[in-house]
Amino acid sequence: MIPTPAPRGAAAPRGASERAVPSRSLRAVGPALLVVAALVTAVWALAYGGGAAPLQLGDPGPAVRWGLPLVTLVVNLSAAGMCGSLVVALFALRAGEKPFDLALVTASISAAVFTVAAGITGFLTFVLTFNPTVGLDNTFGSQLGSWLTTTESGRTWLITTLAGAVITVAAFAVRGWTATLVLGMLALASLIPMGTQGHSGELASHDVAVTAMILHMIGAAVWLGGLVLIVLIRPAMDRAGIADVLSRYSSIALVAFVVVGVSGIARAMVGLGGWDALASGYGTLVVVKAAALIVLGMFGALYRTRLIAGMTKDGGARRFWSFVVAELVIMGVASGAAVALARTPPPTGSQVPLSQTPAEILTQSPLPPELTIARWFTEWDIDLLWLVVCAFGLFFYLAGVRRLRRRGDRWPILRTVSWTAGMLLLFWVTCGPINAYQDYMFSVHMVGHMLLNMAIPVLLVPGAPVTLALRAIAKRHDDTRGAREWIMWAVHTPYARVITNPVVAAVIFGVSLWVFYFTDLFRWAMTDHLGHEWMIVHFLIAGYLFVQSLVGIDPVPYRLPHSMRLVILILVMATHAFFGITIMMQSGLMLADWFGAMGRTWGATPMMDQYVGGGAAWSIGELPTLILSIVVGVQWSQSDARAERRRDRHADRTGDAELVAYNAKLAALADRDARDADRGARI
Repeated sequence: MIPTPAPRGAAAPRGASERAVPSRSLRAVGPALLVVAALVTAVWALAYGGGAAPLQLGDPGPAVRWGLPLVTLVVNLSAAGMCGSLVVALFALRAGEKPFDLALVTASISAAVFTVAAGITGFLTFVLTFNPTVGLDNTFGSQLGSWLTTTESGRTWLITTLAGAVITVAAFAVRGWTATLVLGMLALASLIPMGTQGHSGELASHDVAVTAMILHMIGAAVWLGGLVLIVLIRPAMDRAGIADVLSRYSSIALVAFVVVGVSGIARAMVGLGGWDALASGYGTLVVVKAAALIVLGMFGALYRTRLIAGMTKDGGARRFWSFVVAELVIMGVASGAAVALARTPPPTGSQVPLSQTPAEILTQSPLPPELTIARWFTEWDIDLLWLVVCAFGLFFYLAGVRRLRRRGDRWPILRTVSWTAGMLLLFWVTCGPINAYQDYMFSVHMVGHMLLNMAIPVLLVPGAPVTLALRAIAKRHDDTRGAREWIMWAVHTPYARVITNPVVAAVIFGVSLWVFYFTDLFRWAMTDHLGHEWMIVHFLIAGYLFVQSLVGIDPVPYRLPHSMRLVILILVMATHAFFGITIMMQSGLMLADWFGAMGRTWGATPMMDQYVGGGAAWSIGELPTLILSIVVGVQWSQSDARAERRRDRHADRTGDAELVAYNAKLAALADRDARDADRGARI
């Protein structure tokens, strides 16, 4: 017999809870087993792979060699508790109730541990790197302070520690939706600096390794931390409530599993360099981690197909939580292997060659072959972030269309075609020949910029993704927020009303072009991979908002009349033309120490290439602008036609009462004028 569940969000009666699920001691046993499994695996993997082996020069001792990866493991586990708790709270729990508050408390405690562990990790990294004489004197303090403020590694751990401290305090203070969302975004962002550290920064495929590491850390943190949170809040919820949370978490975990899997494969390919490297210690650890990931994927499939649905049945809950304990142990194994891999030298080697070309010094990648017409279709340089974005963008859009059609609703095929074409073009720009050559040729960089800013939004906006999401995603009725609710919130925020205003969107679109290329933002985007990713995100969103304000189907708070839209388009066309001419008339080379120092012996000279790039900025932007002008004109004509039809239907419904009344008024005025004229004649 199934006990009567308590109200959702409240704790079930003690007897019912004990009969339904294992003892509440699981709340302590589960995380403890996770930590033990991670520590044991990390120690074994460090010994097996040589990650803690003595250094040939300046060895700081076993305490530092072993302590650094083990403390880094604590950083990773606490980061998972911090990020996973906030993400699950945002998408699966209800604000103001005990489980939501427990999630924030868990995030705060995890952030406190994260802060302390990050500080210790930074200290041990400094000692391992420079092997200084540790003491309390001014010399050691000045060395440490200089390292923290002047080196990339030092700044990374300083920023990470400070971010953890901010999250620790804020998580205790906030309880609302918006504040928790900001806190969750900050928690995820705090993992980005760590992704730039380790062997990933020394490999030839630097950008791929860094992106893979960041995605891997974020996906694993959300996946692992979310499961730990569910174990912790289980006693505070009844069977039906925890089943709903688990169902929502399984969707989050599925996305995280895909991200972790794809990024793990990319990172392993960079580190291994070939299948024969699997026989090395590094390769063995990769196999162990991959096996753990496969088993975890099988667990996830089992949860979604069988176990979650059986949570409300006798014996189903006990079986489910037994699998959760096993999953936590396997996650511990994967976490331990991961931290050991970060310290284990890959078989491809991480030493920088003694002789490097100028291009390799600047970009940490070899100069590509000459750009020919054929290579515009055959050259690829995959950006893992945008591979994932494009894949998810296509998958979720097509899944939404399929859901609508299965329930009998229509969705115009042209919208699907337009969105698909836009995503494929985005993939080609970010992962194809433009990405392969944009670091070396200004003209290719400018072609990619114009496509991101103008052509791709013209294809994506008619796809109406917001409208599709609001129609396809089920509405929640328990005051929690899923994807649909967060989209609705985002559309109606004051910030959204400002940036979607047609005038504001046009200013952002036009002004940011000048600000970017004539400030140090351009240098940052070229010399730093994170700056490059920011550039893509910014100009893609700026173009999308501008096109959406003009011809978009998705709802926006305000639209200009069609005549004003055409005026804005003319102004934007003039801005683009003037910008292109300005680039073409430059007498000096922009970023001369970058584009002029690549050692490129093929193609146009850097100065001529810059001239071509200015022409590309002028010409490529004109075609999408012309298309937008035609679309606005067609919409204007259709709007007038619809208005005329509305007037005709109104006249048919009312018997043309307005026209009859108007004619009667004119007749009365005519009669009055006639009488006045008569009277005047008699006088």
